[in-house]
Amino acid sequence: MARMHTGGHGKAKSRKPEVELGVMPEDVTITKAQIEDVIVDYAKQNMHQAQIGQALKEKHGIKYIKQIFGKRLGEILGEKKVANAYPQDFLDLIKKAVVMRSHLAKNHRDVYGATRLKRVESKIWRLTKYYKSTGVIPQDWKYEPEKAALLVKGR
Repeated sequence: MARMHTGGHGKAKSRKPEVELGVMPEDVTITKAQIEDVIVDYAKQNMHQAQIGQALKEKHGIKYIKQIFGKRLGEILGEKKVANAYPQDFLDLIKKAVVMRSHLAKNHRDVYGATRLKRVESKIWRLTKYYKSTGVIPQDWKYEPEKAALLVKGR
């Protein structure tokens, strides 16, 4: 969705190397149980999934979670019941919209900012439709800017 409102075509292909699933890499010195404990500890420190993956890569030498566990980081967090109620990309877009609305409240004549806000909110509506269809968020959830500000404020 990054290129929805631009003229670029993007480069849609994976650049990850092919790896065997369920196989522990030779350069990793800790066990699966220890890796799970580290993941849960990072999640309890309110780190996002991307931050957890980056920390595992830099501090522990774990390049690909899926290679070791056969499932993604979000699935592991969901099983351990430490995942957020809403997906992180969804919350990031809502946070961006809240910041833009507060900016437009102070700067009424910012026409370009208003246009960008419309674009961000259209992405939110599209993601809402997708996450409702996949069951990630409740069917009766609706994007309302005032409630969204409260949702982001608590994080």
